[in-house]
Amino acid sequence: MGNNLNGKCAIVCGSTDGIGKAIATLMAERGCKIILVSRNQEKLELTRNELNESDQHSTVCADFNQPDELKIKINAFLDEYGRSIDILVNNSGGPHGGPLIEAEEDEFRAGFERLLICNHIMAKAVVPGMKELNSGRIINIISTSIKQVIPGLGVSNTIRGSVAQWGKTLALELGEYGITVNNILPGYTSTARLKDLAKSKSESTGVDEGDIYKLWENNTSVKRLGSPQEIAEAVSFLASDAAGYINGHNLAIDGGRFSA
Repeated sequence: MGNNLNGKCAIVCGSTDGIGKAIATLMAERGCKIILVSRNQEKLELTRNELNESDQHSTVCADFNQPDELKIKINAFLDEYGRSIDILVNNSGGPHGGPLIEAEEDEFRAGFERLLICNHIMAKAVVPGMKELNSGRIINIISTSIKQVIPGLGVSNTIRGSVAQWGKTLALELGEYGITVNNILPGYTSTARLKDLAKSKSESTGVDEGDIYKLWENNTSVKRLGSPQEIAEAVSFLASDAAGYINGHNLAIDGGRFSA
């Protein structure tokens, strides 16, 4: 009952793959109207058609590597949509891996714009309507790296930390309007992104990909990887009315990760 999202409307970013798609799918099953945001229109349409009551949902095709384009498109969409947004899920793929000292300056700029500036654009677009409702949920999908950095993801570790502080600051500013802001910190989760990381790590170290997965699994107390659906369950709860007193929280969903 606490996870019932009937009558709610959510924007889910990065919603055609992995964690984002799992979130959109689950929230649609629980009665929420979904606005899918991603950069590939074909994948957006395919995803929408897979959602429960597909004709109730909408899409916005925008590239988070182009913040100015995103700002124009999301504001134009909301001007025509005709109702306020109850829930915003900020989610986007991270920067390429590699040692921090080898990163080029432009990698930081690109990562900062994609992961923080675009989050800020999305928040500014929906917060006025949330204030009118005196209610709202902003949920940022980040990484456990904000608590314990992940070797080989130097730029991502740096930028994700900034996003976490942005979210917690926003929570302080918006709480009085009934708007909560929380950060989800996924650990090792079975997605295409993790597969790419395993491949990259294998190529750079010579370690078999299977052994890399075993290492990741053994670095959790439950001895397995997480699933996108498990992340989605936590997001669905935080998006619900039942979670109204949870604000400014960094929620790690990592199987009890205790080592890099």
